[in-house]
Amino acid sequence: MKTNTISCFSGGRLVAVSTLIICMATSIFASTAKPYIGNWALIIPTGRAGWLGVERVQDGSIKSSMLWGGGSPYAMNETKIRDNTLVMTRVKKEKNGKINTEVYEAKVEGQFIKINRRIINDQGKQVNNVSFNGKKIPAHGAPPDLSILQYGDPIPLFNGKDLTGWKPLNEKAPNCWSVKDGIVCNRVMGPDGKKQHGTNIRTERVFNDFRLTTEVRVPENGNSGIYLRGIYEIQVAETFGKPVDCHNMGALYGRITPSVAAEKKANEWQTLDITLCERYVTVILNGQKIIDNQPALGCTGGALTSDEFAPGPIYLQGDHTDVDYRNMILTPILKDN
Repeated sequence: MKTNTISCFSGGRLVAVSTLIICMATSIFASTAKPYIGNWALIIPTGRAGWLGVERVQDGSIKSSMLWGGGSPYAMNETKIRDNTLVMTRVKKEKNGKINTEVYEAKVEGQFIKINRRIINDQGKQVNNVSFNGKKIPAHGAPPDLSILQYGDPIPLFNGKDLTGWKPLNEKAPNCWSVKDGIVCNRVMGPDGKKQHGTNIRTERVFNDFRLTTEVRVPENGNSGIYLRGIYEIQVAETFGKPVDCHNMGALYGRITPSVAAEKKANEWQTLDITLCERYVTVILNGQKIIDNQPALGCTGGALTSDEFAPGPIYLQGDHTDVDYRNMILTPILKDN
């Protein structure tokens, strides 16, 4: 006579065994996933800066997001562990309307991660295959106490006459920047009446942590940005009257949404007061605190580097629309030796 082994257990014991199996599986998964959990600074193909974030969610599964050079971080459609490998999948609709599937496979070696990306088109054919590396980003410490910070001497970043102290990021792109009446202006309309894709500009000097104050004026639909140490973009855009969003004026682009909408209308001068300290960001827009000592989880799109601990320049985005800046002053935060 053939016996069904499951029927040999009483109901209560069967539940207990099932629970034990589930717990063991969850424990094994958690142990396998643990090395991947956290934020990773990536150097993607062509040397551009990128970022990967992997986190555990309430049901015990994991999810991930990635920043690929420009734009904002995007969520993966699926994230799982397979054969001790982190496998992430993203389904992307391209500009031509076709659907591509990106498959990322990652392996951790100590504090480093190696990732391979394959792109498979809607016909099932692999059209791209690249590998790149990353490094684990240390966890944030406690937020700094901004009330006890010690500052050095203020450094005016504009001399009011010319662009001494600044240089273009792209020597081949049109340089649409100039100085007039003490105002640093970016004008993207070319002599032929067509919009130019101009260059961004950066300070020749590099800085660590600091407080930065400035005034900015954007036209209707204007779009620029201020990069802190070349890593984190504070969005400069004409977004008056729009619901708060991580792409609005004063936001840490694609990452931190302003707590309130404090922007002014197009063509009005606005004030920005920005503090970057120990990877925590504070933004006061037009006298209202809209980001209050919040952690930056990684670089933003367009960053010069994904190394959040390296000193870097202030750089201004000039490849989108007209924009005006004036009275930009950087005050270094002094560090204890």
